[in-house]
Amino acid sequence: MPEFKFEILKAYGTISEAENGWKKELTVVSWNDREPKYDIRSWSPQKDRMGRGITLTKEELLSLKQLLNRISLNHEQPNLSQITG
Repeated sequence: MPEFKFEILKAYGTISEAENGWKKELTVVSWNDREPKYDIRSWSPQKDRMGRGITLTKEELLSLKQLLNRISLNHEQPNLSQITG
């Protein structure tokens, strides 16, 4: 199996933390010495293991930010029967 390398270049912050210490974070990561990308995923406390996540280019992150800004979070739980495509 080929070697898998990653380097966390910047950590923006923690989104959530599980009881076992794993944290879901927004970071900038270089995977296998490639161009760094924004990344949302869970990391072990030592940052030596990671869960499944999503990597985003700057353009994708900006699109996600615009989408999130359009969401009204006035209610704790959305009424799924009222949500339309």
